[in-house]
Amino acid sequence: MARMTAARAAVEILKCEGVTDAFGVPGAAINPFYAALKESGGIHHTLARHVEGASHMAEGYTRTAPGNIGVCIGTSGPAGTDMITGLYSAVGDSVPILCITGQAPTAVIHKEDFQAVDIAAVARPVTKMAMTVLEAAQVPGVFQQAFHLMRSGRPGPVLIDLPVDVQQTEIEFDPGTYAPLPVHRPAATRAQIEKAIGMLNAAERPLIVAGGGIVNADACALLVEFAELTGIPVVPTLMGWGSIPDDHELNAGMVGLQTAHRYGNATFLESDFVLGIGNRWANRHTGRLDVYTRGRTFVHVDVDPTQIGRIFAPDYGIASDAKAALELFVEVAGELKAAGRLPGRGEWAAAAQERRARLQRRTHFDDVPIKPQRVYEEMNKAFGPGTRYVSTIGLSQIAGAQMLHVYRPRHWINCGQAGPLGWTVPAALGVAKADPGAQVVALSGDYDFQFMIEELAVGAQHRIPYVHVLVNNSYLGLIRQAQQAFDIDFQVNLEFENLNAPELGVYGVDHVKVAEGLGCLAIRVTEPGELGAAFEQAKKLAAEHRVPVVVEAILERVTNIAMSTTNDIGAVVEFEALATEPAHAPTAIRALTS
Repeated sequence: MARMTAARAAVEILKCEGVTDAFGVPGAAINPFYAALKESGGIHHTLARHVEGASHMAEGYTRTAPGNIGVCIGTSGPAGTDMITGLYSAVGDSVPILCITGQAPTAVIHKEDFQAVDIAAVARPVTKMAMTVLEAAQVPGVFQQAFHLMRSGRPGPVLIDLPVDVQQTEIEFDPGTYAPLPVHRPAATRAQIEKAIGMLNAAERPLIVAGGGIVNADACALLVEFAELTGIPVVPTLMGWGSIPDDHELNAGMVGLQTAHRYGNATFLESDFVLGIGNRWANRHTGRLDVYTRGRTFVHVDVDPTQIGRIFAPDYGIASDAKAALELFVEVAGELKAAGRLPGRGEWAAAAQERRARLQRRTHFDDVPIKPQRVYEEMNKAFGPGTRYVSTIGLSQIAGAQMLHVYRPRHWINCGQAGPLGWTVPAALGVAKADPGAQVVALSGDYDFQFMIEELAVGAQHRIPYVHVLVNNSYLGLIRQAQQAFDIDFQVNLEFENLNAPELGVYGVDHVKVAEGLGCLAIRVTEPGELGAAFEQAKKLAAEHRVPVVVEAILERVTNIAMSTTNDIGAVVEFEALATEPAHAPTAIRALTS
């Protein structure tokens, strides 16, 4: 046994659990933990500019690779409350992050001491566990349980609150004998999978809805194998985008009210059976449930038993980790195919691809100011299949999801359920930190970009390069479009005449100067024909100088993006005329392999 402070024991457990990076901001009540971080070594710390930013960096870090758990650290009081948004974002998207906060001494927590708040009570609704540790000897067990909970079942975040005196108390702890607790995930039985496949085989026009749980379980290869065995088209959700490549013949496109493809919605409405795996039937995917469910049989597979039946009652539910279920789906389907007992799906799959070829949205416009669709067209040309895209919310994200292409899991890193503005910059830094060799490309509208713009300085200080595509129309574009239902355009206009940047006219904030002032590089583009060269230059500058590089595209002020105004996936309003031929489809649809 070894004698050490509880803070040092906590740091040693982080290392035993595989943590190599942390993001945070020190402060008086968490300084003993920071002292242990420095003394122990082995964990690289990235200093954020805002503690909420640290929580989003941890999210981006986790989402980048299987097994990652991002850690964010802050002091007592407002540091913890600042990180609540990150915890909410993580719990909504089933992302495990560990939030560690300092706290006032145990004797005065209840006496309204400086920066003393019951952060565990505040965080409990948005975590799998939130606990203030009052006894130093409990610290090893609490951290061990935290990692067990974060990884087990439906993944999610945990907050551990450490009073400053608890951190400094010495305890007996032996890191050499520490072992992580076994991870628990429910697994489907063969009988359950056989029943589900029996229901699937009885259908004429089945679809697979592939959710983020497949990505979380590192089961995307199994999904593709199962789809190819059965010949069934796949609808990835927004969180499951990349689970099957965009150029795969069985990719049927996304479905929903906003981040959806015309051909995806059309194919879904023709289906008679839906197998959902690792998805939660999010409302922006389903829209009106009577439209979504009418005439269809549903089987739902989810790692969280309480998720089955939460939105609507499926015809059959299976509580299972996506990987465990897909291993059995592949096994059973393989046996049936070998015995010649799988129905042919060629005609149905071909019909889905015919819709895909016919129902594209136009992206090629030469207008000045630039139309946003052209930005995404040029991004598809400039950034290859290895690009990791990062985005949160707004018309920029919705249009990006409609028009960009993703070919690999964890290459569309999107805050889906919470959608906080400001998420993109810090999350992109976390992604780039987790995968230093990747081409990371963030996508923001101007308001998202302005929310946590100070985090760009983190990329400059710590030499974390990525490319940030900023589409600027000086509007809260999504809210402006939503306000049309109320016949208003109120408090959503960001334009003003910037006296320090007359060349911008009334576009407002000079993002180029701000980015440069924060130690980064920036390029402004006003002509659509300049976009491609700007993206190439940005890639080179980021690689050469190892800092974030912003490419700001000055857009036309108002562009309505295709979406439903009636909560009906069968009634999406298309605001732009269609091209005479597909304008943004992948250059080739990969041939189905046996």
